[in-house]
Amino acid sequence: MLRRLSVENYALIDKLEMELDPHLNIITGETGAGKSILLGALGLLLGAKNDGSAMKDTARNCTVEGTFDLTGSGLERFFDENDLDYAPETTLTRMITPAGKSRAFVNDVPVQLAQLRELGARLLDIHSQHQNLILSSEEFRTSALDTVAANGELLVQYAAQYARLTELRRRLTALREAAANGRRDEEWLRFQTEELTAANLRSGEQAELEEELAVLENADRIGEAFTTLRNALDADETGVLVQLKNSETSLAHIGEHYPAAAEYAARLRSTLEELKDIGASAAADSERIDADPERLAKLSARLDTLLALQQKHHAADEAELIGLRDRCTARLAAVVHGDERIAEAEAALQKAAEKARKLADRLRKAREKAAPAFAGHIRGTLARLGMPDTVFEAAIDDLGELTRTGGDSVRFLFSANRGRAPQSVERIASGGELSRVMLALKTLLAERMQLPTIIFDEIDTGVSGRIADAMGEIIASLAASMQVVDITHLPQVASKGAAHFVVYKRDGRTSITRLSDEERITEIAKMLSGSEITDAAIAQARILLGRNGEPRPAAPGCSDTPAPGSLF
Repeated sequence: MLRRLSVENYALIDKLEMELDPHLNIITGETGAGKSILLGALGLLLGAKNDGSAMKDTARNCTVEGTFDLTGSGLERFFDENDLDYAPETTLTRMITPAGKSRAFVNDVPVQLAQLRELGARLLDIHSQHQNLILSSEEFRTSALDTVAANGELLVQYAAQYARLTELRRRLTALREAAANGRRDEEWLRFQTEELTAANLRSGEQAELEEELAVLENADRIGEAFTTLRNALDADETGVLVQLKNSETSLAHIGEHYPAAAEYAARLRSTLEELKDIGASAAADSERIDADPERLAKLSARLDTLLALQQKHHAADEAELIGLRDRCTARLAAVVHGDERIAEAEAALQKAAEKARKLADRLRKAREKAAPAFAGHIRGTLARLGMPDTVFEAAIDDLGELTRTGGDSVRFLFSANRGRAPQSVERIASGGELSRVMLALKTLLAERMQLPTIIFDEIDTGVSGRIADAMGEIIASLAASMQVVDITHLPQVASKGAAHFVVYKRDGRTSITRLSDEERITEIAKMLSGSEITDAAIAQARILLGRNGEPRPAAPGCSDTPAPGSLF
C-alpha cells in the first residue's frame, strides 16, 4: 500500500507531502482546487508519459516520490527478475529535468519506464471519472471476466501459442511470396546459378592469378637478371666466389702471424656460404620460370572471365561473386522445393492453430462457467446501490476466429428495469448508472486481483442521497481488506473515511491538509450546505460521522496558516 506521497514542482503544486491511512482515505476539495493534478502526479509516478506540462518552475526538477509497504505483496520475484533489491518499504521516484528528460528509480536504483509501469500496475489502480468509458472496450470486458474466472495461467499459455501462430502465419506468407517471386524469376535464377557455378569460383584466386601473370609476362627480364647474377658469382676466373675463396685462403695462411687475418677469413667463409645459397636459389628459380605462351594465355583467359563476371554482376571481387552464387542457388532451391516448404509450413500452422483453438475453447468454457457468478455479483452490488431491478448479464459470443484474447467476444448486457430487454451497458446506461456499474466491477476485480491500493476519482458522479450512502458503505467495506483513496464531492461517502484530506488552492498554489476529527465535521457540513455552514448542516455532519451531540467546531482554513494536521 501507499504510505507516503511527495510531490515537488508539479503543475500548480510547489511542494506537497501526505501520509496515507492503510484503509479508506477521503480527498475532497472545491472544483479547480487541484485534485486532478494530484492524480496526474500519481500517474507520473506509475510511469505515465510526460506531456511537457508537468513543471511549475521550469528552472528545477519536477519530482514525484511514493513510499510503498510491500509486506505480503509477493513481489520478491519481480524484484529478482529485474535485478532490483527488494525491500518491504520501497520507494518509487519519478523525476523530470528542466530539459524534459525523464528519470525513474526504485529504491534509488535507475529503472526503465516500462519496469516502473509494470511495478506500478501491481501496486496501485487508478479509476478516473472518465474511465467509465472503458466499458466500451472489448479488451477490458474480457479481462474483467478472465480475472474472476482465474484464467491467468491459461491466458499465458494461450498468449504464447497465439504468438507462435502469428509467427507461423507470417512465415507462410513470406514463403508464398518468395515462391511466387521465384517462379517469376526461375529462368533467370537458373541461368545465374549455372553460370556462376560453372566458373568454379575460389576465394583468393584472382590475387594468385595476377601474381603468376606478372611473373610470366616478365619472364625474359627475370631470366636475364638471374643469368647476370649467376655469371657474376660463378665465372671461372672473374667470378666473385672464386676471388673471395682465394682471399679467404690467403688470410687463413697468415692467421698464424696476424690473428686479425684469421677473423677476416672466418667472416669471408660465412659470406661465401650465403652467396653460394643465393646462387643456388637463383639457379632454381631461373629453371622454374618459363615464358610459356600457353600457360600465359590460359591464365589471362581465366582472369578475364573473373573480371567479366565481376563487371557483369557489379561485384568487387570473387568473394562477392561466391556470395551471389550461393544466394542464387538458395533462391533456386526455394523455387524448386518451395511447394514442399509451403506444405510443411501449412502443416505446422494447422497444428499450432489446433493447439490455440483448444486453449481458446478452454478459455471459453472457463468464461461461461464464471459468467453467471460474475453477473450475479454485479447485480447484488447494484441492488445495494439502489438498483434492485437491474438486469446484468455477461454474454459470450463466438467470434469465429482467434484473436489475441481468444475466440470470444464478451458483452455486458444491462437494463435498469426487468421489463426492458438488456442491451450493451455502454449504450443505454446513464452517467449515474455507469458509475454504479463501474464501482461494482472495480469492487469485484480489486478483491480478485488483490491489489494493495485502489484510487477512485469521483466514481460516485451522478448519484446522491441514499444511493450515495450505499456507495460509501461499499467503498468502506472494500477498504477493510485493502487501501482505498476516494476523491469525492459527496458528504455521505466522505464521512466513511478513516482519514480525510482537503485539497485547496492558495495564492495560485495547490496544497493538501489532513483534517482533524473536529475539522471533518466542518468540512462535511460545508459539503452539505455550501460556503455558508448552517447549524442543520453541522448536525447532519455529526450524524454522518456518528458524533451526534458534540459542540460546533471552528471552521478550518480560515486563518492564513495551515490548519492543524497540515503537512505543509
